[in-house]
Amino acid sequence: MKASRIVALAGLILGSGLVLHAAQAQGPGLTRTDLQRHDLSVPGREVVQVLVGFAPASVAARHSHPGEEIVYVVEGSLEYQLEGKPPVTVKAGEVLFIPNGAIHGVKNVGNGKAAELATYIVEKGKPLLVPAK
Repeated sequence: MKASRIVALAGLILGSGLVLHAAQAQGPGLTRTDLQRHDLSVPGREVVQVLVGFAPASVAARHSHPGEEIVYVVEGSLEYQLEGKPPVTVKAGEVLFIPNGAIHGVKNVGNGKAAELATYIVEKGKPLLVPAK
């Protein structure tokens, strides 16, 4: 029993480290607060919920996720550029769906701080964020 707890704890630490590494790769002016991570009833999938803060004029570089992202803008105005589509501005109280693997970037286009609640439905064990080339 103790061995399984150690393995589970190691997995959580590794997963948190991957999220932290991915967040640091996104650039200055961004903060990420991990809220929850749970296995889903679909084998090999998990849900991860993160609050992402954007300083004025900050940018999240182009990246993708190994699953879907559901965005709810909590504060401010964020512009999302999904590869192959025109940019879309999402304001506080609005939502956006980002498909599995879609390369996208985000920038704060408002006059102050901005924040999004990002809910990811992703493949378990893969990095949450993959920088685009």
